Amino acid sequence: MSILVTRPSPAGEQLVSRLRTLGRVAYHSPLIEFSPGSELVKLPEMLSSLQRQDLIVVLSQHAVNYANRALQQQQQHWPDCVDYYAIGRTTGLLMHRASSLPVIYPQEGETSETLLQLPSLQNLSAKRALILRGNGGRELIAETLSERGVEVIYCECYQRSPIYYDGSEQSANWQRAGIDTLVVTSGEMLQQLYMLVPEYYRTSWLLRCSLIVVSERLATLARQLGWQATIRVAENADNDALIRALK
Repeated sequence: MSILVTRPSPAGEQLVSRLRTLGRVAYHSPLIEFSPGSELVKLPEMLSSLQRQDLIVVLSQHAVNYANRALQQQQQHWPDCVDYYAIGRTTGLLMHRASSLPVIYPQEGETSETLLQLPSLQNLSAKRALILRGNGGRELIAETLSERGVEVIYCECYQRSPIYYDGSEQSANWQRAGIDTLVVTSGEMLQQLYMLVPEYYRTSWLLRCSLIVVSERLATLARQLGWQATIRVAENADNDALIRALK
């Protein structure tokens, strides 16, 4: 098995390093990179507008890192009068370390669907929710909270940008390296990889590679794109779960 990890740095590099330590053949080709979001400067004002028992919902580790760095630079602190929610365990623990405050997150899974199933997110009328996220992405959480009577505001904490590769050249390199297993951690990256690889390499190589994803939604998307090989769904999106899925 030769593994291609497409998740961004630093998590992607860390995963490849751990796999190699375990004696696995692994390569890192990140598909996106991150930069500070356009609304970070407004974050202190957004936080100060929240009232007691309003919500802060954190959708990724990158949102935590960029938001916390911005608050530190402005000598601001996370408010202690609101309820904090995170998309999953890894993001929740990181948010707890950054804020020293309790953070609620699903015990299993790291998806919008599992977060929205939490009992404490069912009856929320007349509250506000500040969602910390990157540019774009799914709207399910915001739409569902709005349906439950919540006023939703966003803070774009970071921006995702695609990394450019020459599709034919890179596909040939990956195939020559014997890549037969792919690790993809978002629908955006799965579609980007599919479009990057030219049709010849797509049918003869890409769609025949085993695929490790982090949700059933991504597995369904892969099947819709025509994946023919085994698709395995990791328990969640952290590197520990991905390594278990690769065994």
